[in-house]
Amino acid sequence: MARRVPIGVCGEAQETVDRKHTLAGYDPQLPPLYSTPDMIRLMETACFNALQPFCGEGEITVGISIHVEHRAASGIGMRIRAQAELESFDGRFYTMRVTADDGSQEIGHGTIGRAVVHVPSFLAQMRQKAAQNDDLRKF
Repeated sequence: MARRVPIGVCGEAQETVDRKHTLAGYDPQLPPLYSTPDMIRLMETACFNALQPFCGEGEITVGISIHVEHRAASGIGMRIRAQAELESFDGRFYTMRVTADDGSQEIGHGTIGRAVVHVPSFLAQMRQKAAQNDDLRKF
């Protein structure tokens, strides 16, 4: 991180529930309710938004752990807001307290762990890993 991140820093992300964000968007036999994976994605985006201003050039934060409960249903057309607040930093990993609401009630809460990666270095490692996997497939 280019700059020290103060405990309590916050981020937010919002979206309006569309069919693609619902269980029915994954399987038409399921009800058109906001899906847990989409809620978690929005929470992850709020975490990213909170931490990104403190990242150095070429750095981003990525999720490393998720401990979230999805406690209430929301339907198509509802506006979902996710909020993230930095709860702790152990010298390597950031723990974000996250919540999501649909304007009428909290629909989810929990924590998400994040780590900083340097994108060019990370991509180089992934290319090397992919090349090693290709070499292993030749046997």
